[in-house]
Amino acid sequence: MSAQRDGAFAALDPCVHCGFCLPACPTYLATGDEADSPRGRIVLMRALERGELAADDPGLAEHLDACLGCRGCEPVCPSGVGYGRGLEAARDLLFRARRLPALARFVLRVFAREPLWRPLFLLARAFRASGVPGALAGAGRLGFGMGMLAASAKGPARGRPGGKPAMPASPPLNAVPAGRPTAVLFTGCVMDTLFAHVHAATRRTLEANGYAVVEAKGQACCGALHEHAGDRATAQALARRNLAALGETADYIVVNSAGCGALLKDYGHLLGTDAAARLGARVRDVSELLAERGPRAGGPLELSVAYDAPCHLQHAQRVHEAPLAVLGAIPALRLRLLPGADRCCGSAGIYSLVQPDLSQRVLADKIRIFRTAVPPLDAIATGNPGCLMQIGAGLRAVGITIPVLHPVELLDRSYAEGGVYGG
Repeated sequence: MSAQRDGAFAALDPCVHCGFCLPACPTYLATGDEADSPRGRIVLMRALERGELAADDPGLAEHLDACLGCRGCEPVCPSGVGYGRGLEAARDLLFRARRLPALARFVLRVFAREPLWRPLFLLARAFRASGVPGALAGAGRLGFGMGMLAASAKGPARGRPGGKPAMPASPPLNAVPAGRPTAVLFTGCVMDTLFAHVHAATRRTLEANGYAVVEAKGQACCGALHEHAGDRATAQALARRNLAALGETADYIVVNSAGCGALLKDYGHLLGTDAAARLGARVRDVSELLAERGPRAGGPLELSVAYDAPCHLQHAQRVHEAPLAVLGAIPALRLRLLPGADRCCGSAGIYSLVQPDLSQRVLADKIRIFRTAVPPLDAIATGNPGCLMQIGAGLRAVGITIPVLHPVELLDRSYAEGGVYGG
């Protein structure tokens, strides 16, 4: 275990069991079980490291599997405990000691292979367009799953509908005017299929703020789902593919999925190479790049919008102000931060599939706050596909159809309203 001691498990050492993490832990708040708190899980992880608990111990797996990995405990910890690093090491050991549930194995296998996930998601997109998922959305596992798919569609917020600006063509890198910063879009898997409209809005808004958005072929899934599940070997294989594809393609690598961005920024740790570290240093969330340029203001959108912060944007990437700056660039938009806006929604990658009951218990309080907001909300903004789908499905389960949108979708609509794109 010495290799782990030199690395991730050592990040747990500062913990003094003070308990500041307890009210910041969504699963502890849901269950009230100390073993489902960061403090309790650190005790379990230390026992795993010392060999007092085996990696295939069912009780250990129960409580570590129940962790969302949201890392909401880290910013409130006065001792600077690196909980995420410790959890990463523990799940790596658990993965090698047992078989994951069949559903988890299937999902991870699909996301590791583009010939599997691309046609599957394109079929899902066609099914979404039929309107059936929206009609079947509701409570229960089937209804919630249909609600997640329905929530991935592009949906207008209440207010003026806006135009349909043309997509700017992505120039080849050698055709970009000198001095103009370049950003290569990380396409990913779910974003490239179910959320292609967010990619389109990302390109348009960046171009409108002076960036040249370029393309890079040969990209793969980022590997975040595999890393979170402890399948580090597959995560590393996917990271190497992305490293080869993205290389030195542009000044920045722009990401519009908080979970993907968190792992891409951490590729240096994942792969342990200088090249991976250099790539990670060039990764930016789209809100970061836009905020660096202002961003420029668009046309007014008279909407009441609640911003809900994705865990892997605020806790893992430590990006807080940039999404607010993006939304703040929209005239007439009434931006609101409701109680619990900084707390996990329960999506957490494949967590909502393999831990559906606890996932929805974590989500329930957030949905209650949204549905009882006064004045009522016109839209909710969040920058991660899992959060968009989870919150959207949760609202549909209680009969509410408030649109849940990526912040760049709202900025894109504002630019269309304000004539920023011309035409």
